[in-house]
Amino acid sequence: MSEIFGFDAFSPKEIAERVQSVGVTKARLPLLSQVTLGILAGGFIGLGALYYTVVASDGSLGFAASRILGGLAFSFGLILVVVAGAELFTGNNLLLMAWAGHRITTSELLRNWTLIYLANFIGAFGLVLLVLWSHQWRMNGNAVGIVAINIAAAKAELPFWEALFKGILCNILVCLAVWIALAGRSIVDKIFAIIFPISAFVAAGFEHSVANMYFIPMGILIQEQMSTAALPALSWAGMMANLIPVTLGNIIGGGSVAGVYYLVYCQPTDERR
Repeated sequence: MSEIFGFDAFSPKEIAERVQSVGVTKARLPLLSQVTLGILAGGFIGLGALYYTVVASDGSLGFAASRILGGLAFSFGLILVVVAGAELFTGNNLLLMAWAGHRITTSELLRNWTLIYLANFIGAFGLVLLVLWSHQWRMNGNAVGIVAINIAAAKAELPFWEALFKGILCNILVCLAVWIALAGRSIVDKIFAIIFPISAFVAAGFEHSVANMYFIPMGILIQEQMSTAALPALSWAGMMANLIPVTLGNIIGGGSVAGVYYLVYCQPTDERR
């Protein structure tokens, strides 16, 4: 019956092998490919963040409805990354599996992370400028812009340790989304695999470094154009104060997923006895 309806998926052990093989390919992409795909991913995640902001600007929604619907909307970003193809820093934290298996070197791992992180920022910030100049944020009587400012300010005000732990929790869910998406054999499989972990991290208020590369600059630049009271924490320094702990947390969270599955599925048989 499962063969008739196509209810088949790669097993966890097969996923682990795919993650390692894909990790080698990602780490050894040509420079232009890595940068271009990284820029695309930053823009894609920014589109998910933009979609979330529009949903959050509807004041008629209750707290839970706003968080859940916003999370579903934000999932659009990772769906584009996985299905359309792009290189996302947080998902690429799974390259640690290929590194642990000695299939890529430390320099290849760090090179990939650095290039993709910077390219993600370029893509996210590029989208910020397009949205700013389009005046999309004036929708709903400027409510979209006001919500964007409030989101950015809340992120910039997070204490270091809170941002770190929210970053850890976020990327555990993001990497699990990527992991189970790799189990799927069709586009529909991958989309459904992504939606629940991603909407969960958004609804729970966890912190994603690449999403914040869109959210915080968007809030800073909109605040400059609106006659609202200046929020001291909402600044470029405030953005860095958020990105540093959130990025570290994302690495720890993604590394935790990679480490657990490497130990379970990738150790030689004699080492697991």
